[in-house]
Amino acid sequence: MQYAIAIEKGETSYGAYVSDLPGCIAVGETIGEVRELIQEAIAFHLEGLREDGTPIPEPISISESVEVS
Repeated sequence: MQYAIAIEKGETSYGAYVSDLPGCIAVGETIGEVRELIQEAIAFHLEGLREDGTPIPEPISISESVEVS
């Protein structure tokens, strides 16, 4: 499965979250680090859902960019 992630730049770090998995977040000092950490967070989050017997949400969010003049 592939989940869309959002990465936001803060003053001193980057944050990432998965809108299809509420509560699944990560923070890193670089974009590369936060990508790795959110991937680990997603795997951990899904593992917890499986252990709890909770259905795994299908990824439904789509990420796109638009250019504005």
